[in-house]
Amino acid sequence: MASSSIARTVWTAGAHIITAVIGSGVLSLPWSTAQLGWVAGPVTLFLFAVITYYTSVLLTDCYRSDNPVTGKRNYTYMEAVESYLGGWQVWFCGLCQYVNLVGTAIGYTITASISAAAVYKSNCFHKNGHSADCGVFTTMYMVVFGVSQIFFSQLPNLHEMAWLSILAAVMSFSYATIGVGLSLAQTISGPTGKTTLGGTVVGVDVVDSSQKVWLTLQALGNIAFAYSYSMVLIEIQDTVKAPPAENKTMRKANLLGVSTTTAFYMLCGCLGYSAFGNAAPGNMLTGFGFYEPFWLIDFANVCIVVHLVGAYQVYCQPIYAAVENWAAARWPRSGFVLREYPVLANGKFSVNMFRLVWRTAFVVVSTVLAISLPFFNDILGLLGALGFWPLTVYFPVEMYIRQSKVERFSRKWLLLQSISVLCFVVSAAATVASIEGITLSLKNYVPFKTKL
Repeated sequence: MASSSIARTVWTAGAHIITAVIGSGVLSLPWSTAQLGWVAGPVTLFLFAVITYYTSVLLTDCYRSDNPVTGKRNYTYMEAVESYLGGWQVWFCGLCQYVNLVGTAIGYTITASISAAAVYKSNCFHKNGHSADCGVFTTMYMVVFGVSQIFFSQLPNLHEMAWLSILAAVMSFSYATIGVGLSLAQTISGPTGKTTLGGTVVGVDVVDSSQKVWLTLQALGNIAFAYSYSMVLIEIQDTVKAPPAENKTMRKANLLGVSTTTAFYMLCGCLGYSAFGNAAPGNMLTGFGFYEPFWLIDFANVCIVVHLVGAYQVYCQPIYAAVENWAAARWPRSGFVLREYPVLANGKFSVNMFRLVWRTAFVVVSTVLAISLPFFNDILGLLGALGFWPLTVYFPVEMYIRQSKVERFSRKWLLLQSISVLCFVVSAAATVASIEGITLSLKNYVPFKTKL
């Protein structure tokens, strides 16, 4: 019984990780691989998988202060940073973490609406032909997604969301598998696009060398950030029961999550590039790299929407918890803030008035921002670029060095700092590329008139 309980804990934590990591961005990996080519594309995917797993293990060891097994628990990322580093770094961590979490919520609202609208377009193309005008405004789909999130946001915490994360993980496997299967079928049956060792060719696929550089940096950043889940890792670890020690369980969950993710990323990126070549679309399903079978593409896009419903909640729970813990400390005797009203007879689900009002307001604001800034994915790329290095690499490395008392200029210290510097360079380069992308998007921006 004990071993089966441990296995369930590993699988549940692994499902949370997979839900957080594998987003619909997996379907844009053929485009990223096309910018980098057959050599740099797969190497980059593998390299960042290794870095992400390694730094995630370092971070899980910092869940408890001083000693990873017996030390005091740190329930949030900021608590861990405060415990080990303190000072201005706590505020820097909070800024990076919560700005990225809010940005992710807005970005997921946009992405889900695009997938929902793609279902309509897929049926329209099937009925009227691929040259038909099947454009559709995405605002209505964002509103529907926002309404669904108001209901799911009332789940109190990640402990109550295991079923939603498992469902979301199944959905992510489903649409990623469909993308891989369609790419494989296209590769076998043809016609396929032209592929090269170095990716897109200047003068053929891109206008000039400067565009090649911008797109390469953007692709590099997209792949690096595709693995990022450190901002919710401590909160996921807090759902793990001991014994055995939480860090041991999370090592297995991290390995399960990252290895599963990498397998799908490799398959999707490489097979998609093989099918479409240097002309790979930005998204295999919503970008209509495939038109048929339309019912399968519809199903895949529905899976994307369902997955993003769960992923939205995984990323928003730390935001909810931070505000609610602050409110409880600020007004410790307030019934509005603290009182729970049971809804189910068994007491398993209850409503809290502050939670109802605050979480609903958050979802409404994030939905309005998504509608107002439909190119927010470009801004999200900027936020991700700014947050990747500190959250995924810098803080885990520095906290581990402090915890393990790694000697300065020792071989291990130099290795850790080398990883940190490498990822800082990637973040800086991707930041520049994201700013360039935002500049281009602003030139054609018309408020509340986004059409897919």
